[in-house]
Amino acid sequence: MRRGLRTHLTVTISLFALVIISAISLLANLSVHIGFEKYVKQQQKARSQDIVDNLSRQYNSMTGKWETGYIHGVGMYALYEGYIIKISDAKGGVVWDAENHDMSLCRQIMDKITQRMQDKRPYLQGGMITHHYKLEQNGQTIGQVAIRSYGPYFLNENDFVFLNTLNVFLFVIGILSISASVIIGGILAKRISRPIIKTAHIATQISQGNYEARFDGKVRIRELNELAAATNHMAESLETQESLRKRLTTDVAHELRTPLTAISSHLEAMIEGVWQPTAERLQSCYEEIGRISGLVADLEKLSEIEDEDWILQKVPFDLLELAHVVSRNLESEGIKKGIRIDVDGTSTVITADRDRMSQVITNLLSNAIKYTPEKGSVTITVEDGSETGVLTVTDNGIGIPEDQLPYIFERFYRTDSSRSRKTGGAGIGLAIVKSIVNAHNGTIEVVSDAHQGSSFIVTLPKEV
Repeated sequence: MRRGLRTHLTVTISLFALVIISAISLLANLSVHIGFEKYVKQQQKARSQDIVDNLSRQYNSMTGKWETGYIHGVGMYALYEGYIIKISDAKGGVVWDAENHDMSLCRQIMDKITQRMQDKRPYLQGGMITHHYKLEQNGQTIGQVAIRSYGPYFLNENDFVFLNTLNVFLFVIGILSISASVIIGGILAKRISRPIIKTAHIATQISQGNYEARFDGKVRIRELNELAAATNHMAESLETQESLRKRLTTDVAHELRTPLTAISSHLEAMIEGVWQPTAERLQSCYEEIGRISGLVADLEKLSEIEDEDWILQKVPFDLLELAHVVSRNLESEGIKKGIRIDVDGTSTVITADRDRMSQVITNLLSNAIKYTPEKGSVTITVEDGSETGVLTVTDNGIGIPEDQLPYIFERFYRTDSSRSRKTGGAGIGLAIVKSIVNAHNGTIEVVSDAHQGSSFIVTLPKEV
């Protein structure tokens, strides 16, 4: 059974925290134990040296005698701490021996220490060790002391209580840390999974055709916020595409219905004998068929351009010179409406498909003339950049509403849906222009103000 994202994140974070905290606790415990054992060894060594110093002061050099009463006190105190001492004078005679004083007590204390260490630290494999120290006074040796203890070191009950308390403390800290990590992991997983789950739900709605679904609100995590924004953008794009698809179907049906209806009515009238099949009426049918053929040709041309296998016939040519050629070809259309066509700019040589670029300029200039009122003007400007050539077609015509600018390069899209094909065309010209420009790795932009005119800016790399 597959786990949900939230559960998976919570488990993953918790396991990660468990491993990290366990490792930290283990290392901390090991480090404390090693450090404490090192500290105990140093303390026992210092204690042995302290015993030696105390005993050295218990010899009276004036009388040549030892303070046996004080030595007895030091020896018994050391015995309870786990040290059995035996003091000899400079001649080797025994001054004081803990085992001679109380053998049973010494054995009892040492056995207790040995048993404790073997139970708690069996890996040490320790035993009783005797260290010999010289007793000196004013630079002269006055005797020696043998200190016997459990080695390499030993711990008393208080030491083990301290270590056990520390272990419990680390264990409790570990449990609390793991619990906190589980809670925090759950909260974090919820924050991460909620927008993802919501985005997945929206994506499902979109896949089912509900293009109005949107991700509302902001997410504080940058990547998730970008995911939500991308989902909303995708929904908007699909909604737009769906609208354009429906409009495309309507436009194609309209473009075909009008001439087919005219042809059908004309032929029906002639078949039924209502009309005579005159040359004029047959010519009208032929023109309508020509409209259908032109629409099909435009669609085939667009399909050919958008074909991934389409190959550009690239040659170097002057973009300004080509603009002059195209403007002369369309000069008659401008004269009919009294529109002045100007070509200006700098000579710019680019490597591209000359015929296709001629088609780009022709479509842009033809549109500019079509939507510019009588006595208006159209200007073609060519600019030479370091790596690009820029061609701009500007008119002072009817312009394009701002809300329709993003859609003007869609096939069959016309800013005025009431236009007929004779006045507005099929709405394929700009789609062809954009496809050709894209094929040349160029860009096309439009700047327009309603009722004030438009500028189409084509930027092409000099080397495609």
